[in-house]
Amino acid sequence: MHNDPKPWKTLESIYLHRRPWLTMRQDRVQLANGNTIDDFYVWEYPPWLNIIALTPDEQIILIRQYRHGIGKVLFELPAGVHDRAGESLLQGAQRELLEETGYGGGQWHEWMQLSPNPALQNNISYTFLALGVEKISSQRLDATEEITIHPVSPGEAREIIENGEMLQALHVAPIMKYLLSR
Repeated sequence: MHNDPKPWKTLESIYLHRRPWLTMRQDRVQLANGNTIDDFYVWEYPPWLNIIALTPDEQIILIRQYRHGIGKVLFELPAGVHDRAGESLLQGAQRELLEETGYGGGQWHEWMQLSPNPALQNNISYTFLALGVEKISSQRLDATEEITIHPVSPGEAREIIENGEMLQALHVAPIMKYLLSR
């Protein structure tokens, strides 16, 4: 791939905003051809975690919650942010599933990695596949979370996606990969 584009050289970075859920920096970059971009903006986020959780009878654990950005209540995968020091990605995913749904246990492995928006964001979204999870506790929601739990069959999950009731692309892609692999 001799003619592939080359990485840009960062000449300067200035942080414009630093908050736990919104960190933005302005980079001055130089392209391989020598041209510069004085104001390229990058949003920094920690890794995101998604879980495809299946019960022993192959029910997929979905959740529903309101998403203010688009003003809708939608189906999603259990998910969260990897933001605890000393916690592995797997441990974070297991914690998020337990907190949001009360499900745990099972056999876990990383299913896929996606970049939410590689042009503007620096993070990766990690999806884990958890087989054989069971209800082991009640939900442990944050004060700002209102989440309902919905075990569905693979066929119902496909219908939810086809009917536009799950719109989060970072959830649709890994669950469709799972449904197509069956």
